[in-house]
Amino acid sequence: MKKTYKIEVDCANCAQKMEDAAKKVAGVADATVSFMTQKMKVEFAEDVNQENVMQEVLKACKKVESDCEIFL
Repeated sequence: MKKTYKIEVDCANCAQKMEDAAKKVAGVADATVSFMTQKMKVEFAEDVNQENVMQEVLKACKKVESDCEIFL
């Protein structure tokens, strides 16, 4: 299942780092960040708690871009 989350990030390079970090989180099948639209599309693995996975995605993204915001 795909969900789209609004993000605030100040550079395209940072958006790429956030995408890479999100893809490494357990339970994420795929993630795509669009700097232009300020959105992150996350595809989840089957049978995972999506809210818990997104909390981990947020933590992973904060490690690479501490001032980013992801609105769940």
